[in-house]
Amino acid sequence: MSALKEQLTAEMKTCMKAKDKERLGVVRSLLAAIKQVEIDNQTTLDDTGVLAILDKAMKQRRDSHQQFTDAGRMDLAEQEAYEMTVIQDFMPQALTETEIATLIEAAMAESGAANMQDMGKVMALLKPQMQGRADMAEVSKLIKAKLGA
Repeated sequence: MSALKEQLTAEMKTCMKAKDKERLGVVRSLLAAIKQVEIDNQTTLDDTGVLAILDKAMKQRRDSHQQFTDAGRMDLAEQEAYEMTVIQDFMPQALTETEIATLIEAAMAESGAANMQDMGKVMALLKPQMQGRADMAEVSKLIKAKLGA
């Protein structure tokens, strides 16, 4: 079992003992998402796979939070914000802008990217390094800006 999945399971037990129903609900939903992928693919996920699921869950919460905020539903937006903070507890340390720029430069040099057609090569190199540590949509915008210039 992956270390991240074990950490989530331990957190679930802690929340149950502390009777923290709100946090427990979020942790259980994450474990359910992991279990669903494992069943669908008939495999056991490693930390990279679990991190991809957490990253996807974070992105979904971010999108929902924005939609609820735009619609003036602050009660639901606050719930999504809370869930994002819980998920963030299990994510690795985020990369700084400087670290992201350095990784992009290195990936562009390694792949020999010169124009927009090479964007996929750069993203393929960066995704394993940045998964869960940076917003890949923002990384994509930065790469487009560099390749388009």
